[in-house]
Amino acid sequence: MMPPTIATIVEGQGEVAAVPALLRRIIAEISPGTWINVPRPYRIGRGSLIKAGGIETAVAAVAEQGGANTGVLVLFDADDDLPCVLGPRLLARAAAARADRPSSVVLARREFEAWFLAAAPSLRGVRGLAKDLEAPADPEQPRDCKGWLTARRTDKRSYKPTADQTALAEVVDLAMARANSPSFDKLWRDVTRLVTLTTA
Repeated sequence: MMPPTIATIVEGQGEVAAVPALLRRIIAEISPGTWINVPRPYRIGRGSLIKAGGIETAVAAVAEQGGANTGVLVLFDADDDLPCVLGPRLLARAAAARADRPSSVVLARREFEAWFLAAAPSLRGVRGLAKDLEAPADPEQPRDCKGWLTARRTDKRSYKPTADQTALAEVVDLAMARANSPSFDKLWRDVTRLVTLTTA
């Protein structure tokens, strides 16, 4: 019997390490003591994922990572698309590709880093960020969250996903992010569902 698994599909290079780190923290909060396998994500560009056959190919590639106990999570940036419009369309395609695997599609409003903005005070002093860091009024509205983080570093370095994303994902306050970011709250709810279905 293969262990319960949440297989992930992401777009960014930084997310290959950051998403598993974040998911393991969420799972530990949702179901303490439950071990869920979170393998290395399958990476595919946003344009390739959205085009005909893209998400279907990606789902097929990861659907057997935990055998029958596999749930599939597709996570990428919404950019200027509305998550409430694009997300359900992609979910329908993912579910049709493997109807025997529970699937979820989560679009970070604007971009993944918006979740860091939502819990910015919890990141004070981390990776060179200012010690008086405050969250913007609407964390999901800024179009350049990476630039926002760079502008608030005191070490004169630029925010780089491959260098910084995992480090921030490992310490960001999950409750604060959930309270201030509807798209992060959706991630939390969808991971809860996948944990329940893969461990049933």
